[in-house]
Amino acid sequence: MDNLDVLPHLFRLEYSKIVSVLCKQFGFHQIETAEDIASDTFLAASQTWGINGIPENPIGWLYTVAKNKAKNLLQRDSLYQKKVLPLYQIDHDCNGYDFEFDLSDENIKDSQLRVLFALSHPSIPLESQICLSLRILCGFGIDEIAKAFLSNEETIRKRLFRAKQKLRESNLTIELPSPSDLKHRLTSVIRTIYLIFNEGYCSHSQDKILRKDFCLEAIRLCTFLLESKDTNTPEVNALISLFCFHISRFDARLNDEGEMVLFEEQNRSLWNQEFIKKGEYFFMQSNKDLNISKYHLEAAIAYWHTFPEDTTEKWDTIYTLYSGLIEFETSEILLLNRAYALFRFKGRESALEELKQLNFQSNRYYFSLLAEIYSEFDPKKAKEYFQKAYSLSDKLSDRLMIQKRMNSNR
Repeated sequence: MDNLDVLPHLFRLEYSKIVSVLCKQFGFHQIETAEDIASDTFLAASQTWGINGIPENPIGWLYTVAKNKAKNLLQRDSLYQKKVLPLYQIDHDCNGYDFEFDLSDENIKDSQLRVLFALSHPSIPLESQICLSLRILCGFGIDEIAKAFLSNEETIRKRLFRAKQKLRESNLTIELPSPSDLKHRLTSVIRTIYLIFNEGYCSHSQDKILRKDFCLEAIRLCTFLLESKDTNTPEVNALISLFCFHISRFDARLNDEGEMVLFEEQNRSLWNQEFIKKGEYFFMQSNKDLNISKYHLEAAIAYWHTFPEDTTEKWDTIYTLYSGLIEFETSEILLLNRAYALFRFKGRESALEELKQLNFQSNRYYFSLLAEIYSEFDPKKAKEYFQKAYSLSDKLSDRLMIQKRMNSNR
């Protein structure tokens, strides 16, 4: 692997570590400085490694350069405070900073966990929480985040700028919440990680149906919570269980042409059994407490989807689980998923009766489900519903899938 391959990989892994450690040490008022130091470190690597080749210990090289850049910057700042400001009779704190720069594994993990909680603070808008987490904790570029949010780079830059300004104005300390505040704050952190995973698993980007990198980053962030005894809760275990079950089928969800493959048509040999086993393990850990969260129910639904056999018990159970999930929160997609489960275990008449009650006239999935139900006994009506779903779809991948289903329905 040459430096052209190594650097992007290391940037994704190490950029966030450097920024998090700097933020923990100097506070969010220096967040841009922390990002600049990390970025300059990788710029230096691209220049030096391009000439001299990859060093024997590339991560150690990066940490040494980052430490030196941080110390040089702070020494210049200290000199400015002590030598220049007094000439203008400006009183300024001249205590300087502690130049010790700890990039041990323990401090990196602690820093990232603290920053994760700070970025998920309720005072920051939800979309900004996700953008900040993707940028600072996951190392994603502005262009990648813009595509994920179906936005442009300038809009994302402004959103990040406002969010960072909010962090500074709120004077947030980069500390774990107090025991009394931990449960509430953890709920916010879990939601942010959950939405990052969803963006990867059900990408809204026009040019990517799936983003495995987002999913893997969400799993990595979730492991931060598992590694701390204060945040290793049943809810967190249920969340990572859900992620493992979902990502186990990731490679089977797209065909060679990059088109989405329906569950019934997936190649089961492509399902990752190791992730399924991990999902089962974490799900067992999540049930050591009587309290059930929405993530427990979603993980249970995902677990049943790892069974390739279609049985009445399977779809009856999934229907019941969706009914429980709707007690926590409701949405059109959850109601449609429950209607599909009803179709699979009780038949089309029951499903059609439920869909008649829903009547989601602006939802393309509503018409897609109707088309699937009618496809076997009324192809003409199924085609009408497929066409309606097609007209409501704004993504090329969705339209391609619907067109494929229409063609196979002839």
